Amino acid sequence: MPATIVEHTSSVDPASRPSGPLTSLASVAHLSPSDLSNMERAVALYASDMPVGFMMRRGTEATVAAWIIQGVVRLGLAEVQHSAACAYGYRLLWLADLTTPEQDRAHRRRFSNARRWDRAERLASCFTAWAGYPMTREALDRGGRTEVEGACRCGGTGWLGESYDPDDPTMLVERNCPGHNPEGLRLPRWEVGA
Repeated sequence: MPATIVEHTSSVDPASRPSGPLTSLASVAHLSPSDLSNMERAVALYASDMPVGFMMRRGTEATVAAWIIQGVVRLGLAEVQHSAACAYGYRLLWLADLTTPEQDRAHRRRFSNARRWDRAERLASCFTAWAGYPMTREALDRGGRTEVEGACRCGGTGWLGESYDPDDPTMLVERNCPGHNPEGLRLPRWEVGA
């Protein structure tokens, strides 16, 4: 039974989201799983008819590919890409133990069936690594895109201040926020001139 991804308000500008939802098999005739990042494949699998107990075996690659396309048809390409960016942003924050309760709730709303989400992520990784399904350069590039739902500890700046000396809280060290600035790049600081 497919799971439903719940779309909800996020702090992301809707104009920055990809556009052009796909609504029929005919409109995805040109689409291949190779056109999707690993996280996009996981989101599509989550929304497909994939059984939660499915285990990938040799010869099942075509079935998994069909489920991936089915998930894209159900959600639309824009929502698959958006949900994948939100899931990746959440994953990076979770791994760094930096999620907020608001972000936890947003992730649970989006992927309400945790067991199904776990299976979809594992199957997408298996499909990519074991079955050897390559990704296009565009899909690889999108795979590193993150979005954060809800308030972030960095306040959207991409940087977190941490004190490594409990006796001197003024000794702050800046580090990148994995959700807003996973590469640790210095973001331009725009100043308003008077």
